Amino acid sequence: MPARIRYLSEGEFVTRRYVSRGAEMNTGEYSDHDVVIRDGMPIRDHFQLDVHGFMLGRHVSAVEDFRDAKQVELLYLAEVEDLAKRWFGADRVSAQGWMVRTSADLSQRAAEKVEGYVHAGGIQPPAGEAHVDFNEITGRRSAARVYAQAFPDGPGYRRYICFSLWRAYSPGPQDWPLAVCDGRSVTDEETASNTLFVVDEFPQGKDLTAPVEGEDQMIAATIFRYRERHRWWYFSNMTRDDVLLFKFQDSDKSVTWRCPHTAFQDVGMQDARTRTSIEVRGIAFFE
Repeated sequence: MPARIRYLSEGEFVTRRYVSRGAEMNTGEYSDHDVVIRDGMPIRDHFQLDVHGFMLGRHVSAVEDFRDAKQVELLYLAEVEDLAKRWFGADRVSAQGWMVRTSADLSQRAAEKVEGYVHAGGIQPPAGEAHVDFNEITGRRSAARVYAQAFPDGPGYRRYICFSLWRAYSPGPQDWPLAVCDGRSVTDEETASNTLFVVDEFPQGKDLTAPVEGEDQMIAATIFRYRERHRWWYFSNMTRDDVLLFKFQDSDKSVTWRCPHTAFQDVGMQDARTRTSIEVRGIAFFE
């Protein structure tokens, strides 16, 4: 179906992503591009992690209410670790935090003053541009840190995969579904790093892009400029038991090693409903 996806515009920019409670913003210039997003639901079993960078599976969670942070922490993170271990064929998996995202109006929540905001376990809007959550240095450092912390007696690893497991738990069809891009259709040529700044309130004016020492070594995502060759997919009318697993970064570059993704507005669905989803980040290790 025809849709619009937001990409980083051509040119040189200071690219940063500022996040605070209930709100996120990017610096740089972005532009919307008309693309075709294919519905993968009729061929849902066709997609493979090492071929496309993503797969759609089924899983019935023991969590009764994903809005209950205690249930998520006690039950869901372990479920995600088990699923990822089996679907990747990994030796060990460590879940590394979660986030609820919704297309509902969060303006009142974002306007509330907050001190010491932590970008985990909260409610945020859908991410609205083509991106991968890690750049290479962020993924590599995250893998080393997580393995040392989670598996201090482990023998070490030969391969790691940084990933997300995504589930929409609101009734379908969703108004802002998640689109995933076939990782074989992107290259480094159209990428840029987007440094993450977690703040209590957004900077203003020139402070948004003022120089920051050591920024090239900070946590950053990968963002993309538009290329006609990008092949986008989504899965229509996902249910609570449908889970989308996709790669942020695979250290094995002989397979498809990343999956750009973004929310997009499904303007062709007249009875679309507010999308609410939960995503869990994690790292799978092969020893």
